[in-house]
Amino acid sequence: MTYKVGYIIGSLSSDSINRTLMQALMQVAPDDLEFSEIRIDNLPLYNRDLDSDYPPEATALKESIADSQAVLFVTPEYNRSIPGALANAIDWASRPYGKNSFDHVPAGVIGASPGGIGTAVGQQTLRGILSYCNARQMTAPEAYIQFDPDAYGENGEVKDPELQKILTDFMQEFRDHVARVLTVLPRD
Repeated sequence: MTYKVGYIIGSLSSDSINRTLMQALMQVAPDDLEFSEIRIDNLPLYNRDLDSDYPPEATALKESIADSQAVLFVTPEYNRSIPGALANAIDWASRPYGKNSFDHVPAGVIGASPGGIGTAVGQQTLRGILSYCNARQMTAPEAYIQFDPDAYGENGEVKDPELQKILTDFMQEFRDHVARVLTVLPRD
């Protein structure tokens, strides 16, 4: 069986270090995970006035989540929280009331930062939001990655053996988490 994992990059930057991290995660992931990006860069700001007439970009976001069996969030930390673009995407996906796209979805959170705490506070903020959205989160292992550009190759390969082990272990645990959740709460 192959598990379809949608991933959301919390940064809008085309050269985001979290995009680099995601490329590395795909390189070390178990073979039965199939990845597709869930875009958030084209969303207008959430406005509940549009709940009865969702814009096509927000509808596409909700459809991408519905087409995924799990969601992996790969995000930087902005101002000790999550990026505004990611918060906006979560607002669109979790509304209108009663149509929360994250309900019972297996989810994982990881992120990279140049700083020593590697997105720890932002991830904790995101975890609280995902709990409210009733996502089924992988709670361990946590991975707060201090980004070192020399640890990655051009195609996403991980050149640092210690980092490769951390990321490989994280993705194996994420795969196992997805399998366990989907056993109890299957997604069509």
